[in-house]
Amino acid sequence: MTIEVRDSRLAGIVDADDELELVAGGFQFLEGPLWHPEDHFLLFSDMPGDTMRRWTPSDGVTVFRSPSGMANGNAYDAQGRLVTCEHATSRVSRTEPDGTVVTLADRYDGRRLNSPNDVVVAGGGIYFTDPTYGRQDFVGVPREPELPFQGVYRIRADGTLDLLVDDFVQPNGLCFALDEKRLFVNDSERMHIRVFDLLADGTLGEGSVWAVTEGDGDGAPDGLKLDSAGNLYCCGPGGVHVFDVDGASLGVIRTPEPAANFTWGDPDLRTLYVCASTGLYRIRVRRPGLPSVRTALM
Repeated sequence: MTIEVRDSRLAGIVDADDELELVAGGFQFLEGPLWHPEDHFLLFSDMPGDTMRRWTPSDGVTVFRSPSGMANGNAYDAQGRLVTCEHATSRVSRTEPDGTVVTLADRYDGRRLNSPNDVVVAGGGIYFTDPTYGRQDFVGVPREPELPFQGVYRIRADGTLDLLVDDFVQPNGLCFALDEKRLFVNDSERMHIRVFDLLADGTLGEGSVWAVTEGDGDGAPDGLKLDSAGNLYCCGPGGVHVFDVDGASLGVIRTPEPAANFTWGDPDLRTLYVCASTGLYRIRVRRPGLPSVRTALM
C-alpha cells in the first residue's frame, strides 16, 4: 500500500490507487531534493557519500558536486543561486554564477554552528535550522557541539546572522505559509510541527504546536513543505504525511524506506520526488507544489 487515507479529502490531492516509482537507488542516505524551475533538473544530496547529484529524465543521475561538505538541505535564492546546508563544514554556503562556493554563515557568537540542516529563502532573508545531526557518524563528522542549544536562524540580506529560536531539541524541516506571514518548523525528537508568526522585522513571534506526526513505521519529522493549495507535507513515521491548512491529518504517502525529504518537480510541479534513505522515488499528485524561487531576497 502506497497511500494511507485518513480523511476522504486526500482524494483531491493524490489518487489512492497510485504507486510510488523508484527513480534511482543504491545511494547511502538522500536529502535536500530541489527542482530547478527553468532548466528542469533535480538536485539532491547524498550526505554519507559527500556528493550532490543531478537527475534528468534524459541523462539519469550524474554528479553535480563532490565533495559537497556532506550537503543536506538546498534552496534557490531570488537570483537563482544555490544555497546549501553543509554538515561536515557546519556552514550555510552559496554557489555563485561562476561556480565559486562562498560561506554565508558558519558561526554564531564566535562559536561554530552545529550542522545546518534545512533552509528556505523567503520573507526577506535566508532561514535555516541547526540541529546536531551533522556532528554524528554516518551523516556527518563526529565532534562535540560548540553551542549549548539547537537553534533556528535568519541570515539577513547584509549577512548578519540572527538567532530566532533556541528551545528545540532537534529543529529540522521548515517552510513558510503561502502568504509568508508564518513559519512552520518541525522538531524531529518531539515528533511535532510548530508554527511562528513572522514579525515585521523578520524575527519570529511566540510559537505553538501546530500538528503531530503520528503513525506506524520508521521515520520522524524531517522535510517540510507546502503545496500550492496550502496543504502541508511533512516526513514522518511510515512516509510523507499530508495535513490540511488547519493541521488536520489527511493521510500518508507511504514509502518503502524512511523518508527524509521531498520536493515537487516536472514542468507542471505535479510530481512529488521523495528522498527515502537509499532511494529516490516519485509519485504524481493532483495539487502542484510551489516553485523553488518565490520572493526577492535583496
